[in-house]
Amino acid sequence: MSYTHIDCFSGPGGICTGLHAAGFDTKIAIEYIESCVETYSRNHPEVHVIWSDIRKVTASDILPYIPKEGIDLVTSGMPCETFSTAGNTSRSFYDDRQFLFREGIRIAQIVKAKMILFENVPAITTKTIEKGSKTLIVDVLKSELKQAGYINYKEFILNAEEFGVPQRRKRYFILASRDANVKLVAPIPIQEKIVTVKEALTGLPNVIPNSNKEAEAYTNEESAYSIKMQDLNFWKREEFNNDLTYQKPMRHRNSTIERFKLINQGESLKNLFERYTGKERELLQEQRILPKKMFIKRNHRLRLEQAAPTVTSHCLDEFIHPIYNRALTVRECARLQSFPDSYDFCGGPYSTPHLHNNIQDKYEQIGDAVPPLLAYFWGKTISDILRGNYDDI
Repeated sequence: MSYTHIDCFSGPGGICTGLHAAGFDTKIAIEYIESCVETYSRNHPEVHVIWSDIRKVTASDILPYIPKEGIDLVTSGMPCETFSTAGNTSRSFYDDRQFLFREGIRIAQIVKAKMILFENVPAITTKTIEKGSKTLIVDVLKSELKQAGYINYKEFILNAEEFGVPQRRKRYFILASRDANVKLVAPIPIQEKIVTVKEALTGLPNVIPNSNKEAEAYTNEESAYSIKMQDLNFWKREEFNNDLTYQKPMRHRNSTIERFKLINQGESLKNLFERYTGKERELLQEQRILPKKMFIKRNHRLRLEQAAPTVTSHCLDEFIHPIYNRALTVRECARLQSFPDSYDFCGGPYSTPHLHNNIQDKYEQIGDAVPPLLAYFWGKTISDILRGNYDDI
């Protein structure tokens, strides 16, 4: 049996990709960023994608595209900038974005959704509604869930690393149901060792910075993870193919490449500022090998035998390849997020400065997405809940 789904704040389709593999039928996606809409539509042509500010989406935009009996699941991963502790200033903002959870609830009411799944960064649990207030955003969310009829809910924090995703990515979830008697549970971590960066990048050939030569063929190496990323049957993407895409070299200044050479696995720009002081640091800064300012989350060289840190929208600047003196390619970042190799990030520019909220390049789309493998395990669990197989989860 296939369960139905509406994807709010859909991004490029991370949640939909995982739920689709788990057997869900996504009817509608709602997304504001044009580049994400283009990527989503290319990879999920069966879904009716609404390109709009979700606050402007009405019942008449939705009801013609869903079954008369309603929808089984609404997912809602509203923007996390005002909740995130990454960086240092975003969390100090108090604006209407922090109340966008209301739109997920509103859409769920329109479509008579049986269940809602909210997703965000764990720091949302400590964010207040305004400066000086003691009222938490999540308390307002839970109160309004009850008012909307979703009287049964449960909170979880999951680490994507425990579900086969090769990165340490913790996320906060609320799963809510109209049925007070439904037992709500989270996916159980799979009992396997973590997937390492080495396993994640297996089969992807090196590219040379500034060469303009995009790699077009995989190497002969494989890992269990790389095989899964190319398994069209698992992802239910048989109409797509696994031709190597987005393994494209980036442009780096020679001084930037020299900086990368100084950074060991597990180190970052911060370590260079600690290692080089005084005249030695000044000389490196004069040569532009070191910047004038130290950025804590910049130029982290990944460890081959560990999972990656959290992939973010700044992943182009944040990560260095574990072996080669360059940033990661789009496809390498997609592997760390568990997007299948058949996924086409066709929307938006390849990379662009973080200047506009309404433009997301390919790296930003990947970094802001929900890892499809984590969404897959949510899909399998929610399917069991909807079937009433509580004891089997």
